[in-house]
Amino acid sequence: MNILQAIILAIIEGLTEYLPVSSTGHMIIASSFMGISELNFTKIFEVNIQFGTILSVIVLYYKRFFQSLQFYYKLFVAFIPAAVIGFLLNDFIDSLLESVTVVAIMLLFGGVILLFIDKYFENKASKEAISYGDAFKIGFFQCIAMIPGVSRSAASIIGGMFQGLSRKNSAEFSFFLAVPTMFAAASYKLLKGYLAHELTFSYEELKLLMIGNVVGFLVALAAIRFFIGFLQKYGFKAFGYYRIALGLILLILIWAGFDLKIA
Repeated sequence: MNILQAIILAIIEGLTEYLPVSSTGHMIIASSFMGISELNFTKIFEVNIQFGTILSVIVLYYKRFFQSLQFYYKLFVAFIPAAVIGFLLNDFIDSLLESVTVVAIMLLFGGVILLFIDKYFENKASKEAISYGDAFKIGFFQCIAMIPGVSRSAASIIGGMFQGLSRKNSAEFSFFLAVPTMFAAASYKLLKGYLAHELTFSYEELKLLMIGNVVGFLVALAAIRFFIGFLQKYGFKAFGYYRIALGLILLILIWAGFDLKIA
């Protein structure tokens, strides 16, 4: 991986992590097209530049992170399902990351859902407060995104809306929930890569990780601000059309014989 490839992946991560379009899916697609998907460092890089996007949420919503202990308790409750299921099904989840076909199908399927999700919740009342039960249920919705192409953001936001939250409150809780979820995943992958000697912490690797996190942080700041405003005004439909178009393009490329499978 070179610096340009690292910057491209970081921009994609920053743009897509908090949008309902699947950051994992986009990273898999991008690394596959750039021919670096088979590198062990690429997989570690893709997960660990999430530290930068995590920081963007903390910076933008720093006041919310110091409001009360209940805020952290609810995040912990919402995080539990992903921690347990992710640990138990880690190998199976990793196997799903090896095919762009899975990403394409889930992008398409998720896109169809986003086309109709606004209509479904159109006349439903929304609430402001999140209970512990709501948080736990949202955590299970988040687990659906362990399938690449689903989108952690989309799953957790829709999960919040099913608990009666507004689109804005659901989106913001999804951002907050990303902090412990992504931090745990990134830390685990970092430790696993180091213990397996796939990550040596060489000067070149540290430089690429630093660049990736800085770029991801800056891009994510802009993406979050854009998404909240866009979501309140226009809803999910545009993201649905985008997912469907991208999923169809990928399936056509696979059908035409392009080798997009991750090594």
